[in-house]
Order: sequence, then structure tokens, then C-alpha cells
Amino acid sequence: MALIVQKYGGSSVADAEAIKRVAQRIVAQKKAGYDVVVVVSAMGDTTDELLDLAEQVSPMPPARELDMLVTAGERMSMALVAMAIENLGFEARSFTGSQAGVITTSLHGNAKIIDVTPGRIQEAVGEGAICIVAGFQGVSQDTKDITSLGRGGSDTTAVALAAALEADACEIYSDVDGVFTADPRIVPSAQRIPQISYEEMLEMAASGTKILHLRCVEYARQYNIPLHVRSSFSQKPGTWVVPEVEESEGMEQPIISGVSHDRSEAKITVVGVPDKVGEAATIFRALADAEINIDMIVQNVSAVSTSRTDISFTVPKDFGKEAVAALKKVQDKVGFESLRYDDKIGKVSLIGAGMRSYPGVTARFFDAIAGSSTNVEMISTSEIRISVIVEEDQIDAAVRAAHSEFQLDADQVEAVVYGGTGR
Repeated sequence: MALIVQKYGGSSVADAEAIKRVAQRIVAQKKAGYDVVVVVSAMGDTTDELLDLAEQVSPMPPARELDMLVTAGERMSMALVAMAIENLGFEARSFTGSQAGVITTSLHGNAKIIDVTPGRIQEAVGEGAICIVAGFQGVSQDTKDITSLGRGGSDTTAVALAAALEADACEIYSDVDGVFTADPRIVPSAQRIPQISYEEMLEMAASGTKILHLRCVEYARQYNIPLHVRSSFSQKPGTWVVPEVEESEGMEQPIISGVSHDRSEAKITVVGVPDKVGEAATIFRALADAEINIDMIVQNVSAVSTSRTDISFTVPKDFGKEAVAALKKVQDKVGFESLRYDDKIGKVSLIGAGMRSYPGVTARFFDAIAGSSTNVEMISTSEIRISVIVEEDQIDAAVRAAHSEFQLDADQVEAVVYGGTGR
């Protein structure tokens, strides 16, 4: 019997009626002859509410206890979905991440999955039960503490389970009808993408497209798990994320797949770094030791008069304070003058495998950005992506301009955000 892993985001299980609707969709798959394993996120804005509550109790809550708190949201969802399925006459069993065999590193707040040992899940599926697993969480291999996988980690839980269970597909349900050429909230005329490659989806996820978590796509590519991105609020066909996109008969794939944006980054400038061998390495080693990811990096030309330079880079805004603290620890060692921190920025990215073989894409992109009166602060590129850092209040205009320049607008509006969050 074919096995499908499904994941439902917070907006899909936001309240009792939504949970009942999700239960009906799950049961429909079971009736169609599939074994079904389901991963759920916390209901609606539960995670944000729990984080706010923690901050009211303690300005700096211990990371271990914060994970214990925020992972409770998914445990609530899993139990309620299981109850709703039982009410429809089918057996359901709920499992926490640790019970499902999700083994992680010990880093609280942003743990990585090391292994999945789904013995209990396989046993329950073999007995005909529908398994409901709490996403976003696991258990540390070293400390045996509960850990969280970072925001969007339920996507990764689902794909990791799909790989461990050798599932036929992994369905990711949210409140939009698939992957679109831009965020429908900014570009209502954005088009649904029927198929997209892992490579392009990785770039879109890394550039801020919230529909899929980056690590989820990496996991899917590594284990060759087809991803089907759909809405739990409709029966529309959604988007398939696959190894390679098949070209339609007589039609080449478009040059550009989409325009992504990201409001979750902050820019740090290390001012007055001595232009000596090894100083940049010391700076980035300090950030690596604090387990902070770096995205875009720009180093200015060293001033002849001072033999000093400035290094600017972007980090996740959620880790901005930690990044600044880590850098201050090495200020005396490196001898840089000061730090500048700016979290009023955003990233806009143009993504498409076709830009490899079409000249002029970069010129058109920057013409469009300039035409929207947007100032570019930093630039980064890959073989299939161009990203720029702009001021926060210029993001929407830049996205619309680039989307229009590459003729990605649909003839009729088809992008609907049912739940309001896009996840």
C-alpha cells in the first residue's frame, strides 16, 4: 500500500472547524487506499503567543525551557487532529517528535535533524492507524532534552519522516494554492507555478519564499522525495517540486521562475577592520562558533591612508543580538573600530534556471529596480539567482517592478491567501 506523508501548517489547523476540515481530508486519503502519516504545526499564532508569554515572564528565558514551552503548541495540534479523526470513525494515534524518533543536535531553538528512527510510527501504520506527529521538534541525541527545529521546522519534520518511511510523496498543505511567482499579498497577479525544480525551490526558499522551509527542500533533494505543495482550503492542483521540470510540448521553460523577498534579515557592518591576513577569518569564526548563519557579504576596498576596511554582511534578524555580542568579544583581538546594526532592510531576489543561458537578465533586473526608485545597498548572485539588499520600505515596490519586467503577471488573478499567513 502506498504511503503519503502530509504536513499541515498553522493556518490549516487554526481552530476547531479547520481541524475538522483537515481530518476529513486525511480520512479521504485513507479511504482512497493510502497509508497516511501526518505532521502538524501549532494552531494559528500559538507559537508567537507562547513566545510573547515567555517574554512577559522572563526577558531572557533559558533556551531549554523555551523549547519545552514552544513545542507544546504542536502537541496540542496533534492530539486535537487525532481526536477529530477518531470522531470520523478511523483510528488515529498521536506522537511527539521524540516518540516519532526524530533525533537532533543539542542546539535549542534551531536544532538540526541527525536521524529519524520511526519504529513506533511503522508499527502503528502496520496496524492500520493514521499517525499524527508533532512537527518542529525532536530530542537531542546527547542531552535527551526536547529541542525545536526553528521556525518552519514542521516542513523539515515531514520530509525527514517521508525519507525514513520511504514514502511515495510528501504533501505540504498551507493556505495558498501552491508556489507562486511572487508573494500574492504584494503581487495579486502572481501566477501559480505547476512544477519547479529542487534547485530553483532551494533558491526561492533561501531568498525568503515562506511556502517551504529551506532545510525541507534540501532534505527532499537529498532523498529524492517529491514534494506536493497545496492548500488545505481548496482542491486545486498546487505545485510539484521535483528533480527536473519537464518542458511542455513545443514550449521552453520560462527564463525566470519568480521574485522572492525576505524581511527577516539584518545588516551588520564591522567598521575599520585592519587590512591584515586573517582578520576576516577571525570575525566569521566568532559568528560560526555562535552558530549564526551568514548570508550576503560585502567588503570595501581598503583605504590607503588608514589600511582599514569595512565588512558588511547580513544575518537572520532573530540572531542579531547574538551576532553583535559575539563580535564584541573579538573586538580587541581584531582591532576593528565599531559595529553598525541595521534591521530596517530587506532582500529582493530574482530566481530562474533560464538566466544561465540568457544574456541581459541582470541589466533588466537592475533597470526595473532603478525604475521603482529603489536604492541597492548590497548585491549577491549565484548561477540562477540575483539578490539585492534594499531599505525595508522599498521592498514591495522592487518586487512588483521586477515581477512586471519579466512578464510574470497572470492574465487573471488566481493567487488566493485563504488563511492570511501563507503557511
